[in-house]
Amino acid sequence: MEEVYTVTVATGTSEYSGTNNYIFVTLVGERGESERTLLDNPGLDFCRGAVDQYKVTSPSPLGSLLLVRLEKQRYWVEDNWFCRYVTVEPPGGDKVLTFPCYRWLVGDIKVEIREGTAKTPRDDSAPQLLAHRKAELQERQATYRWMSWAPDIPRCIDAKTEADLPQNVRFDNEKRSDFEHSLQYALLELSLKKLAIRFGKSWDDLDDFQRIFWKLRSPIAEYCMEHWKEDWFFGYQCMNGSNPRMIQRCKKLPQNFPVTPDMVQSSMAPRTTLGKELKAGNVYLLDYAIMDGVPTNTIKGKPQYVAAPLCLLYQHPDDGLIPIAIQLGQTPGLDTPIFLPKDPPLAWLLAKMWVRTSEFQVFQVLSHLLRTHLVVEVFCVATLRQLPAVHPIYKLLDPHLRYTLEINCRGRNQLISADGIFKKVVSTGGEGLLILAQKEYKVLTYRSLQPGNDFTDRGVSQLPSYFYREHSLMLWEAIHSFVSGMVSLYYQSDRDVQEDLELQAWIRDITQEGFTELPNFGLPSKLGTREELSTLLTVAIFSATAQHAATNNGQFDWCAWVPNTPCTMRQPPPTDKDAVTMEAIMATLPDVSQSCVQMAITWHLGRAQPDAIPLGQYAEEHFTEGRARELIDRFGAELKDIEGRILSQNEGLELQYLFLLPSRIENSITI
Repeated sequence: MEEVYTVTVATGTSEYSGTNNYIFVTLVGERGESERTLLDNPGLDFCRGAVDQYKVTSPSPLGSLLLVRLEKQRYWVEDNWFCRYVTVEPPGGDKVLTFPCYRWLVGDIKVEIREGTAKTPRDDSAPQLLAHRKAELQERQATYRWMSWAPDIPRCIDAKTEADLPQNVRFDNEKRSDFEHSLQYALLELSLKKLAIRFGKSWDDLDDFQRIFWKLRSPIAEYCMEHWKEDWFFGYQCMNGSNPRMIQRCKKLPQNFPVTPDMVQSSMAPRTTLGKELKAGNVYLLDYAIMDGVPTNTIKGKPQYVAAPLCLLYQHPDDGLIPIAIQLGQTPGLDTPIFLPKDPPLAWLLAKMWVRTSEFQVFQVLSHLLRTHLVVEVFCVATLRQLPAVHPIYKLLDPHLRYTLEINCRGRNQLISADGIFKKVVSTGGEGLLILAQKEYKVLTYRSLQPGNDFTDRGVSQLPSYFYREHSLMLWEAIHSFVSGMVSLYYQSDRDVQEDLELQAWIRDITQEGFTELPNFGLPSKLGTREELSTLLTVAIFSATAQHAATNNGQFDWCAWVPNTPCTMRQPPPTDKDAVTMEAIMATLPDVSQSCVQMAITWHLGRAQPDAIPLGQYAEEHFTEGRARELIDRFGAELKDIEGRILSQNEGLELQYLFLLPSRIENSITI
């Protein structure tokens, strides 16, 4: 006996989501299939943002619905279509079923989508559904393949440029045009300034850097311009600047850093000594040993320079965290003096600039590129290859992986390639940045990607005014609690985790394919417990959201005033404290042209993205069941609470730390 179903189809809301091609639907039930029904009036339905309703007839009862089959066929011209979801109301007004889709249909194509209830493999018994899982993964594994972009760094997606990526992981049209327009705008804006000044020349004076400080502005960048020479501001940036994970407690002076108590006595509080302060835990260290021996760039025929500094800091009871001694190389000696705050002011200032230029290399290549972009790409590729769309862990991770493959492809091609932007202006551009990344990758540990362990291991749990630490830990807790709730919803016991073969294939892909050749990484290739799974998912989501925001979003703020964080140095580090002149400093700092590009690129990469989805907001509803939606709502409420706490903590502060406000953290790495 004939049955009539009411089918609703929702089209995407971004530009060019609609289609005027033919769209067919077939409902697949446990007892058979409905008629293959042509849905649209070509050119009239399936407009951008449309939600269209149809009747679909079945010659006999279908039993419980398993799949919705969508087909797109060309009509005049090829016209891609983005389908958000399909809902089906069975005859007799039974419960309406939602089938999330959220993907592009490109070309003449047939796609089968499942009802929205998340299911692990053991929740499926119907042979048709098990076959559907398997076919989906086979197709994805053929589409998304691993590749080594270079040896000894995490492996990545097999795509030479972003144009080789499937439409489903590409930028939306608005995002693409904004990204390209923003880059052109920044470069044009600043090349006009270069012409107005003098191209390729040194500046005459530090104040000259203000001349590129025209249209692109930010309150922190301007604060930085006012205070960058001050020692407390240098210390503040070690905790709350764009590389907040370098500082560590110093219990004993390194052998290669022969600072004597007399050298630093004048920087100490009255009636104390260096020995006492080391014991009390008030002395900290920045050690850029990783920069030692990194090959340097040549720009327009001129060699550039790097240093591998050591910098000692002291938590002063009145002045806050201040630098008290700087050595610009790893090997002490007559040519590697120890610079002190009591030295001639220009010598001390130049020594701090050398620490800050090392900071630029380490934060861009290691904290930002390697530890967020490349680490998250591994999760991205493994998730696409090993978890079907109906899997709860796929549904959980998918919103946090949006656009990451495309931005990483663009980064490899436009920023860090042999002829990319870094090669033009950064002292480690070209071969240096790869060698730097390879050195860090060898010592990368899973433990260090978990903020709680990282703060303990660096001995900075008691460091005052370390807002990055406080906010990170609040966000980690909120994400971990949300993720653990989701894991408990779909895995009743540790055994359920162990027996989920798709999940075990996913962790194997991450450890053996993605983070290959890392014997000391510390992440096993098998998942044994729900807690292990929850921690791993929290690492993935935290790295893609909070950790990326902490290093990315302040780039312009801390780097726009070029002398504060120079992208390159054009002269070697000074060997004689008394010979430092303003001329020497200006000949060392980036020239006019390099400064302009540094400002343009950090603005382009650090600005808020126009189509950003904030942390914990899910534009696409992959989860349809009530209990999962409740956990998402609770997570949103907790983030709102954190937002309020951070705002009240910042009230009245002259220099506010707002990079980890949940509303300013993107849900995925998209820039």
